[in-house]
Amino acid sequence: MNSMNILKLKIEANRLSYKTLLLKRNEVLKQCGTKDTNLYLIQSGSLRVYTIINNIEHCLYLGYKSSAITAVDSFFGDKQSNYIIQTIKKSEVHVIKKETFMDFINSTKENLRLWQDILVEIIEHHIERGQDLFESSSVDRYDRLKKRAPELFQEIPHKYIASYLRMSPETLSRLKKS
Repeated sequence: MNSMNILKLKIEANRLSYKTLLLKRNEVLKQCGTKDTNLYLIQSGSLRVYTIINNIEHCLYLGYKSSAITAVDSFFGDKQSNYIIQTIKKSEVHVIKKETFMDFINSTKENLRLWQDILVEIIEHHIERGQDLFESSSVDRYDRLKKRAPELFQEIPHKYIASYLRMSPETLSRLKKS
């Protein structure tokens, strides 16, 4: 079991969530320019974190059942975020306040070590993603994502995966067929 799944089980066992949100399809959970330090555990559905540059949406992160999502710049920097969090499908999310989460993380050495492991995984993911976007061909990006997160292709509509991979939906469709 990976570190994030262990953390999710601990969060649920310790009932850290202070509320549950039932969100409709395409509902905005967090607007650009707002501060939101909550952590969201996705129970069902799917969400995306994106920004808009020159009237083009750029997807940075996709979340689906059993994953966590947040506005990373707001969560870690305690500032207004440049990102939008929006549902892709009807979703249920558990909301955890940052203060509650950090108190839990700091409550034991085991929790702190688990959090450190997750942060390393997040950093490694972002480094890999950066390398993918700047060094790899669209074929390589597609192949790596399929290998790294095959379930994504069952949970997320292809137009959002294409945005995440920085390619057109048509290019993604051609890659899937080949």
